[in-house]
Amino acid sequence: MPDLHNSTNMTFRTRNDHANIAANMSVRLNETTTIVDRMVNFFVEHEDLRTKQWFLSNAPGPLFMILGAYLYFCLYAGPRYMRDRKPFELKNTLLVYNAVQVLLSWVLFYEGYKGGWGGHYNFKCQPVTYESDPISMRMARAVWLYYIAKITELLDTVFFVLRKKQRQISFLHLYHHTLMPVCAFIGVKYFAGGHGTLLGFINSFIHIIMYAYYLLSAMGPKVQKYLWWKKYITILQIVQFLIIFVHTLQIQFQPNCNFPKSIAALLTFNAGLFTYMFSAFYVANYKKEAAAQAKLAAKKE
Repeated sequence: MPDLHNSTNMTFRTRNDHANIAANMSVRLNETTTIVDRMVNFFVEHEDLRTKQWFLSNAPGPLFMILGAYLYFCLYAGPRYMRDRKPFELKNTLLVYNAVQVLLSWVLFYEGYKGGWGGHYNFKCQPVTYESDPISMRMARAVWLYYIAKITELLDTVFFVLRKKQRQISFLHLYHHTLMPVCAFIGVKYFAGGHGTLLGFINSFIHIIMYAYYLLSAMGPKVQKYLWWKKYITILQIVQFLIIFVHTLQIQFQPNCNFPKSIAALLTFNAGLFTYMFSAFYVANYKKEAAAQAKLAAKKE
């Protein structure tokens, strides 16, 4: 004869287990919803209304379309188109392009200096101000112009493809050129000022030197033989990311600093990653090359 008492207990236990599982799932869903809500609220609350209507600043869709087209051309369509063709020289195009980039980088550096880092910005902690006073707006416009500059710099890779310089289109190159416009978009849409703008300020100074180098290099062999300082541009880039790494990391140890710690953490991570990648590039392209040349010279002796 079946044990009705035990069967009843098992039925109650099963129902209780199901109830507990349902309750746990409900709690987890509520927690997930809370996290998602917090993220959504964070970005809604921090949306910069001053820049919302500026060109390519309202939504990420147009930027992602540009980046998608960029990657498609550089990785597939461009190389396929150039496969049976001679490389384009593009001398005059490169002269104009690099001259414009030098000028643009100088304007950005100057605006970053006047808009904050030349005096009234605090290097230890600089919250974002969403005011419309002339100085705050000057920095906001500089952040937007920096974003546009990062988009125009995608042409670096396009020119490499058209000149059949595939060796220069490394993972680091593509990653850097793809990620920087995304970071700049986040900056112009949510944080058009404050602590995170030091990256653009320093980066613009380095790009003055870098594009001046490319400008001189585009002038041909007569000038190229005097360009011995390319590797020092890479060193400057490494130093830049080390500065940003320390500059953003310190925010985590300042409880009273009003700059978002989550954004500072992302900037720290990104700076650390780029420090590693650019350092690896430097070792692979300059240290090993120098060692190989020294070994070859020793053999000749």
